[in-house]
Amino acid sequence: MISDKIIIVGGGSAGWMTATTLIRLFPNKKITLIESPDTPVVGVGESTLGFINDWMDLIGLKDKEWMKDCDATYKLSIKFIDFYKKGSAGFHYPFGVPFELGLPAGKNTWSFKKMHEPLTPWSDYARFLYPGMALVESNRFGENINGDLGNFNLKQNSAYHFDAVKFGQSLKDNICIPEGVKHIIEDVKTVEKDDHGNIVSLNNKYFADLFIDCTGFKSLLLGKEMQVPFENYNDMLPNDTAIACQIPYNDKEKELVSFTSCTAIENGWVWRIPSWNRIGTGYVYSSKYVSDQQAKIEFISHLMTTYSIDAREFNFKKIPMKVGLHKNIFFKNVVAIGLSAGFIEPLESNGLFTVHQFLIQLARLLSNDEINQLDKDMFNKTCIDEFNNMAEFVAIHYYLSKRNDTKYWRDLQNKSIKDFAKIPNGDIRELLNHKQVNGFNSYGGLHCIATGMRNLAIDPIEVRLRNKVDNIKKFVEDSLYTQIKARNLFMDAWKQAAKSKPKLIDVLKEIHESS
Repeated sequence: MISDKIIIVGGGSAGWMTATTLIRLFPNKKITLIESPDTPVVGVGESTLGFINDWMDLIGLKDKEWMKDCDATYKLSIKFIDFYKKGSAGFHYPFGVPFELGLPAGKNTWSFKKMHEPLTPWSDYARFLYPGMALVESNRFGENINGDLGNFNLKQNSAYHFDAVKFGQSLKDNICIPEGVKHIIEDVKTVEKDDHGNIVSLNNKYFADLFIDCTGFKSLLLGKEMQVPFENYNDMLPNDTAIACQIPYNDKEKELVSFTSCTAIENGWVWRIPSWNRIGTGYVYSSKYVSDQQAKIEFISHLMTTYSIDAREFNFKKIPMKVGLHKNIFFKNVVAIGLSAGFIEPLESNGLFTVHQFLIQLARLLSNDEINQLDKDMFNKTCIDEFNNMAEFVAIHYYLSKRNDTKYWRDLQNKSIKDFAKIPNGDIRELLNHKQVNGFNSYGGLHCIATGMRNLAIDPIEVRLRNKVDNIKKFVEDSLYTQIKARNLFMDAWKQAAKSKPKLIDVLKEIHESS
């Protein structure tokens, strides 16, 4: 299969990110994007993960080239509130890898600190291991120029909040159209195929070698036309609906922070995403447990309690979610990117995650002169594995919770390993085995989520079994406390270093208010 002529069906962030990737990396290919004049854009992905920087670097996109157009702000962490129990303190999952230099047991040294000083708050874990938390907690932002913030790396340890609809339009207007993407506004009414089932043309007049489906949940090409089966993940991830709105800032300097907030409430959780001009928020829930009307009541009550504002007249938008993945993402000469391929509910800010990650894999594939079935199979396996790993990671947030205040949360506590049957179970295996393998892997966020949910990487029983000790306090003081005290001093130094950085809002003003 040759792919010199490519048609993308569907605009939005997925469609224009796809077009941007192709025109930047393969300028000699003929790229066309067809979008309907009437189909509304879902606009998922207002909060991103650090992986998006790999895609930005791949296409050569610099922050100041697009942030002003998209109400964008910087993001360094995700904060989870009330996920462990109702009324429990929040905890952070910062981007990057832990700073383990000088810690004899690596990141697991914090477990010994907690055993020695039981009143240490669980939120201290992120502060202990991630120098960037000093920036998060002081609401400042800047480069680690002199190494005074440990291993913090601004490019690698940051992501963005932005208006996803505006982001797609910015890519369209500033990159895609000027650099040669052909844009057609028209409904796709007919799909013509050859004797082998490959798509030949659309509406009997738009011909291509490869067709990319970016049509959202309706999956016009991959799902409807190619009939690739869709596997529902609701047994593992029961949330299937969101209701969203936008709220104004009351005190922008304080409320515009460098993290996304996720707050668990009665039948799901509420996101809070601070962009430049407003706060985006939404309630993710399961229709199995709560009606849309009751969910709206719960959401409004949360907003009024949290922000002390009358939210009853806000403009609410209901977003049905199709949670799961098609059996193949690349089938014959059709490949799906974005919601048309699959979707994991929004927890962990993964709305655009599969878009840019699948696009990186597609770029690798299109670098070949021709694509054969083995290439497609390898693409499918890589993308499906990446999707499933993220799906399992998201699900673990719920299963580690000890909330039992509603049937929704009680049922989640009764989930078992068999509910993960369709995916590799990498995080589940690590979760079950971590006490036998001396703690969690330093890469990824499982260790942050597990610790925030009150799971010590090394617990007191394990210390007794391994070291044959009776007095844990004495054991820690004899072997580890000098290093723990040294790290505490480092934490104080990081706080001081953060104070020398500019305020987050001043950094963003320079971007958004520049001529």
